[in-house]
Amino acid sequence: TRSAMTSFMKGTGGIAFSELLKDGAKHFSGIDEATMRNIDACKKLSQITRTSLGPNGMNKLIKNHLEKLFVTNDAATILKEMEVVHPAAKLVALASKMQEQESGDATNLVVVFAGELLLQAENLLTMGLHIADIIAGFEAAQKEVLNHISELCVRQVKSPRDQAEMAAVLQSVIASKQYGLEDIIAPLVAKACIEVLPKDPKHFNVENVRVAKIIGSSLSASHVVNGFVLPRDSEGVIKKVDNAKIAVFNCGIEASSTETKGTVLLKSAEELEQYSLSEEHAVEKMIKEVADMGINVVVTNGTVGEMALHFLERYGIMVIKCPSKFETRRVCKTIGATGMARVGAPTPEEMGTCDHVSVTEIGGTKCCIFRQDAETSKVSTIVLRSSTQNVLDDLERAIDDAINVFKMTCKDPRFVAGAGAAEIELARMCSNLADATPGLEQYSMRKYGEAFEVIPRTLAENAGQDATASIASLYAAHASGNVNGGVNIEETGNILDAVQANVLDHLVAKADALRLASNAAITVLRVDQIIMAKQAGGPKPPGM
Repeated sequence: TRSAMTSFMKGTGGIAFSELLKDGAKHFSGIDEATMRNIDACKKLSQITRTSLGPNGMNKLIKNHLEKLFVTNDAATILKEMEVVHPAAKLVALASKMQEQESGDATNLVVVFAGELLLQAENLLTMGLHIADIIAGFEAAQKEVLNHISELCVRQVKSPRDQAEMAAVLQSVIASKQYGLEDIIAPLVAKACIEVLPKDPKHFNVENVRVAKIIGSSLSASHVVNGFVLPRDSEGVIKKVDNAKIAVFNCGIEASSTETKGTVLLKSAEELEQYSLSEEHAVEKMIKEVADMGINVVVTNGTVGEMALHFLERYGIMVIKCPSKFETRRVCKTIGATGMARVGAPTPEEMGTCDHVSVTEIGGTKCCIFRQDAETSKVSTIVLRSSTQNVLDDLERAIDDAINVFKMTCKDPRFVAGAGAAEIELARMCSNLADATPGLEQYSMRKYGEAFEVIPRTLAENAGQDATASIASLYAAHASGNVNGGVNIEETGNILDAVQANVLDHLVAKADALRLASNAAITVLRVDQIIMAKQAGGPKPPGM
């Protein structure tokens, strides 16, 4: 019996696994305890984001640990604010985070596809297939898919400087987040990106396109500014300067104070007046040095003293306060200036220039606008208008995705058919590969192909259609030669020609997403034991 065996083990010096670890440690091993638990956690995570996939995707309302409210269907934001703690599910969340950093788009595809792969693996394990065979099949199918996905290219962008062409390929990226608004947002993004496009488009930097969110009016009032928009008023009364010469200070502009405390004994009113005058002269000398260099706009990172402001106004210098060091850096990039650590006369190399600096009121919000007359600029800003902060935040996330796809298009101009068309072709490719493969790997290769069906199925389900009938129609259409046939979310039962309807996905973004999702799923399947040490003591943070 077991008790007899245990006493025998103790008698011969054998110990139980739990005795290796500290009290309170958890240990799971084997298919049922470890592998199935991990698969279940990843499936639940993918079910959360799956309903947010595609144009008809639902929003999630998330309240994070700082009590901030998010209403979004962006998978990267959902996973970031959810703070996933399960080790296996965290692997999938990290794969999605990597996709956000590399491509900026298709983050939901990573989670959904990884979850579906693990669901198919669960079915194979239940059938009795060994994990080694499942992993071997998945890896072979992944290699085949990544080798042949370039054959599915249906469009190549001829020139990233063509605004109409770029707006057309960015529409489906925006439609997947903000369905119905893509006709307004896509041209704005294309225009803003083209304005800051360097001579070699491959060096395009997403940081050079900014978004200024201003509450009020409607999205149709949004526009692009060739320059930088700072949503705050200037100090003092000077509100507009043309042909500006600008000095940027990374410190406050005020009378310098001594580091040590001192006591001054004043015996008469004249002495008090002289003491104040010496301070005034010091501040005036400092401001005069700046004015003598022809500076007529000053941007400061710190506070502006009353006396300093008085002399700046006297010399006709406009003062803009910019508390954020990141915003200050962007101002420097826009005007070509160098931020200085002390207040004084800048050298010609440290000065910046701008054609127009003005304060404009947009919907009740005073904004400082640094505008350049040239066709191209180092920074461009999309001024985004909408009714609430949550809507503005979600619109900004859609714009971020579109800017990232613009960057990837500058590096690789190839696009594949969207609406689930490319996935059905990849599923057929895997099925053919499985038919030609001997051994047990063919079962997992076929299941890898079936996992691709999750994308068209989800698009159909989120649009309120019969998913099984939609997939059957798609397979029939693709078999008869319509390789660009996708899910038509507007007309039930009809097949959509994705290329004709301008529904496109970036090829590299899709390939990266499939690679990351496959790697995450295979990593989860390779785990056969979970060992968790006891959590450290000490007070728990609020909300835990």
